[in-house]
Amino acid sequence: MNPDAQLFVAGRWRPAEDGATAPVYNPATEEEIGRHAVASVGDLDEAVEAAARAFPGWRAIGPLERSRLMRRAAGLVRDRAAAIASIMTAEQGKPVAEAEREIRNSADIIEWFAEEGRRAYGRVIPSRSPDVMQTVLEEPIGIVAGFSPWNFPIAQAARKIAAALAAGCPIILKGPEDTPACCAAFVAAFAEAGIPEGVVSLFFGDPATISDHLIAHPGVRKISFTGSTTVGKLLAAKAGAHMKRCTMELGGHAPAIVCDDADLDVALKTLAMAKFRNAGQVCIAPTRFLVQHRVYDAFLDMFIGTAKDIRVGNGADPASAMGPLAHGRRLEAMESLLADGLKHGGVAELGGQRVGNKGHFFAPTVVTGLARDARLMNEEPFGPVALFAPFNDLEEAIAEANRLPYGLAAYAFTRSAAVAHKLSSAIETGMLSINHHGMSLPEVPHGGIKDSGYGSEGGLEALKGYMTFKFVTHAVG
Repeated sequence: MNPDAQLFVAGRWRPAEDGATAPVYNPATEEEIGRHAVASVGDLDEAVEAAARAFPGWRAIGPLERSRLMRRAAGLVRDRAAAIASIMTAEQGKPVAEAEREIRNSADIIEWFAEEGRRAYGRVIPSRSPDVMQTVLEEPIGIVAGFSPWNFPIAQAARKIAAALAAGCPIILKGPEDTPACCAAFVAAFAEAGIPEGVVSLFFGDPATISDHLIAHPGVRKISFTGSTTVGKLLAAKAGAHMKRCTMELGGHAPAIVCDDADLDVALKTLAMAKFRNAGQVCIAPTRFLVQHRVYDAFLDMFIGTAKDIRVGNGADPASAMGPLAHGRRLEAMESLLADGLKHGGVAELGGQRVGNKGHFFAPTVVTGLARDARLMNEEPFGPVALFAPFNDLEEAIAEANRLPYGLAAYAFTRSAAVAHKLSSAIETGMLSINHHGMSLPEVPHGGIKDSGYGSEGGLEALKGYMTFKFVTHAVG
C-alpha cells in the first residue's frame, strides 16, 4: 500500500505548488507508507479564489439540487467503505471493522444534512401593522475553513463538509496530516458526485501556516475546528480578532456515574466499548468512572475482566479488538501521565504500559486511588485509560463530575427516574447519555460547553452555524 495524498484545489488533484511533501507512517509498524503534499500560502489563496467564484452558483442552485448531489456522494462513500477503511487502518491504526463503521456512519451524516438543508425555512413574524411584512431569511454565511482531526478522519470531515454544503457554503478543509489518504479518498467522492469546482477543497501541511492564513483571509467567513482545547483557544482568539464565526468541538474528560441501582451488565457493556473504542482516542470517551460505594468493587472487577480480554494488535488483523495509538506522541503522553499518576497515589490495576517494542501499542489500563491533583484527573488522557473512584451520595458524584473546566460528554447509569432527572439538570455538559450510548448520531446536537468549546457539529444546530439570519421588514402599503 502506498497511500499518497495530493491537494484538491479548484476541482483538480495536484501536488503543492513548490512540490513539498511529508511522510505518512503506519502506527502499527512505524514504517513509512506514503507521503502527503504540503500546501503553501499560494495554494491556499488559489483555493479561496476558487471558492469565491463557486459560491454564487452553489447557493443559487438551491437546496433540492444540493441535496441530490450530496446524496450521490454519500452513495459513493458507502460503496467504497471497505476500500477506504483499509487505508484508514494503515494510517490511523483502528481496527478495520471500526474504520468501516465510521465510514458508513459518515455516509449517513451526509444524507441527513442533505435532507435537512432542504428545510431552511426562515420565518414570518406577525407585524404590528397590517401594512408591514416581516420576514427572517436564512442565508449561507460564506466560505468555510474547516480543520478536521486524525482520530476520526472521515466522520469529522463529513460533519464539516456536509453541514457547509447543505447550507450553501463552499468549504476549504485542512485534513489531518497523520491520515491524509483516507481523507482524500473521502473528498474524491464529492468531486465524482458532481459537486462544482471550487466548492470543496482539501489541504494538508503545516497546521499553523494554514490556520493563520485562512482565518485571517478576508474571503473566509466561518471557522470549524475539532481538536484539543489548547489549540482551539488559540484559533478562536485569532478568529475573534477578525470577527469570524466559529464552531469549536474541543477536549473532554467525561465522567461516567454508575449508581448502586444500575444494571451493571448494561453499564459494563456500554462503558467498556466507549472507553476502548479507537484505543481511547475519542473526545467523548468516558474517563472518570465514578461508581457508588456499594457496587464499586463488583463493577471494578467486572470492568477489569472485560478490559483484560481485549486483544491489542494491528488493526488490519480481524482478530484485533483494539489497535495502536495513532503516533509516538500519544504513546509518550500515556507513559508520562501514568508515571505522574503513580506518584499521586494511583494503582494500575490493569495495564499501564506499552505492548511490545514495535508500533505504538498501549495496554488497556485501569487506575484506582488517584489523588485529585494527579494530571490524569485533570488532563484529557486521550488513550485507553479508565480512572476509577468510589462515591457515597449523588451530590458527591455531581460535584466531581462538574469539577473540571471541561463539559463535552457525560454518562450515567441508574434505574431511578428521579435520579436520572436530577443528573440531567445538574451535570454541566453538552451531552449526557443515560443507560446507553446515544451520542454522535447525525440528527442530534454534538458539542460541549465551558473549555470543551461551543456550537454544534450535529443536528439542526450544526446547520444553523453555517447560516446568517437576515431580518427584512417591508412596508407594503
